[in-house]
Amino acid sequence: MQPWAPQKGPRLWADRGGRGGPTARDFAKDFPPHVLREYALLADGERGILAGPRGDFVWMCAPRWHDDAVFSHLVGGQGIYAVSPVAERYVWGGYYEPRSLIWRDRWVTTGGFVECREALARPASPSTAIVLRQPAALDSPSRVRVVLQAAAMFGTEGMRGLRSEGGIWEFRSGPLYFRWSGAEAARMEGGALTTEIDLGVGRRHDLVLEVSSQPLPREIPDPSQLWAATETAWQRSVPEQSQTVAARDAVHANAVLQGLTSQTGGMVAAATTSLPEKAEKDRSYDYRYVWIRDQAYAGRAAGAIEPHPLLDSAVQFLSERILSDGHKLVPAYRVDGGRLPEERLLEHLAGYPGGSNRVGNHVNEQFQLDAFGEALMLFAVAAGHDHMDLDHWRAAEMAADAIERRWQEADAGIWETEQRRWAHSRLICVAGLRDIAGHAPAPQASQWSALADAISADVSSDCLHPTGRWQRADDDERVDAALLLASLRGAIPASDPRSLATLDAVRRDLCRDGFVYRFRHGDVALGDAEGAFLLCGFFMALAEHQQGRPAEALAWFERSRSACGPPGLFTEEFDVLERQLRGNMPQAFVHALLWEASARLARPWEETRASPAWEGPKHEQPR
Repeated sequence: MQPWAPQKGPRLWADRGGRGGPTARDFAKDFPPHVLREYALLADGERGILAGPRGDFVWMCAPRWHDDAVFSHLVGGQGIYAVSPVAERYVWGGYYEPRSLIWRDRWVTTGGFVECREALARPASPSTAIVLRQPAALDSPSRVRVVLQAAAMFGTEGMRGLRSEGGIWEFRSGPLYFRWSGAEAARMEGGALTTEIDLGVGRRHDLVLEVSSQPLPREIPDPSQLWAATETAWQRSVPEQSQTVAARDAVHANAVLQGLTSQTGGMVAAATTSLPEKAEKDRSYDYRYVWIRDQAYAGRAAGAIEPHPLLDSAVQFLSERILSDGHKLVPAYRVDGGRLPEERLLEHLAGYPGGSNRVGNHVNEQFQLDAFGEALMLFAVAAGHDHMDLDHWRAAEMAADAIERRWQEADAGIWETEQRRWAHSRLICVAGLRDIAGHAPAPQASQWSALADAISADVSSDCLHPTGRWQRADDDERVDAALLLASLRGAIPASDPRSLATLDAVRRDLCRDGFVYRFRHGDVALGDAEGAFLLCGFFMALAEHQQGRPAEALAWFERSRSACGPPGLFTEEFDVLERQLRGNMPQAFVHALLWEASARLARPWEETRASPAWEGPKHEQPR
């Protein structure tokens, strides 16, 4: 830490607009929105930043994921932090440093190369975000423009109480405390702090922004120490992934999931809210929360070959939620374990083009049966690695009990639609019960296996299509890509005629140009109602691999992992026609399935830690 060392007396500035105010400048013309494929993510586990190609940080909630945004320029609000070349003409590139979410923006100007190294400092504090930026001229002197406009509470609160002492700025916005160091020549302009910095060749200039829900300590953090700690934290937490078919992408997926996972163990589904899945179709949602299913997917990927700390994080978070809420488990929580706020619209924001601004989520009111089955499969993976303690086993017992209580109820299903007795929901519970039974003592193993048999028979009685494949529900004959999980997760064997018929139907009815859709929306052509679901593309790759077709599996895998931009981030959907990303980003469960598929496709199916195939009622009972 550096001591407080003022060079001159403090300068105090007027509030300049307080709650946004008429003096706040709109930076829309200087920093217009980009297509989603061009945004990079900085994250430290407690919050994330979306960074555009002009060095524009346009989204960050603080102090944590579920809190209000301080940079909401992404969705048409005030609040932006930009470092970009002053040069009139330049083109953009960028990349992540290996095994990290440390991002390097790079611009080629008419005069040379300019770079800016960027990160959220780690290890992270839940109450305080530290944003690190380090512009540099690589081959000739250059100049960068810097703009900082903090606007808490989704842009409604301006910067107030500004105080500059020794080149260090302090101010408030809404309930938050800010300190910005490294911008000695900054001045107040239109509700923002602005400056230009001359860069000598090879010299890096450090900018450090602190954002906290608490008064900041008097000591000024040392940028070199922050960078060193951040580099070390990433290298320790993200290992190499040499035993995969796509090592670089597997490592990157791991880093993304690490960046989305709080120290509580909770992993948010995405860093953003209100990025539209379909333009002007009122399909914009808030994903800054922990979905039980998504967390189970990530934990399962983390334990696909050997245990990774993200497996333990997932087990811990899900165990705590199940032990707390039992059969009343809700589908999603905040990272601190709290309930989600009710959904509401932010009328004052223009929104990302084509989207509407929502915060909160109506999932509080839903019941999703498959969440209990996914939790049991996660616990089984942990048990296979001897990573289950007594509390975790208590949670497993409560999840199995919840299935026994509620499996005959209608639920919202994996896609959170209308209440029905979905085939997928019940089959996932079958898989979870059979998985955990393989690690349980004899009385419980027999009980859970018998319950799995009963549920399996029930699904077969009302969700078997006349063609021999699974159908979505008793009153919905359509095929669904999620039904591939019945065999992938061990509810039924891969060799079962129902597995083969379902795979054929998905391949025939739900695929276009190598991408996979969830299900058909009535008579609407694929791609007209929604984009391809990248999650389902990785399901397809795993299903082909399970059937012993490695070439086909790799083709589906490669097609799906190509659906990203230069930063290698995936959203939920991919517009096949326009080749654009759709929905919130980055979507955690897509990165989880990429990671799992990359590991499983690298070896024969039977050598992976997949769920053992169930061979029917006469299968040998677990010990």
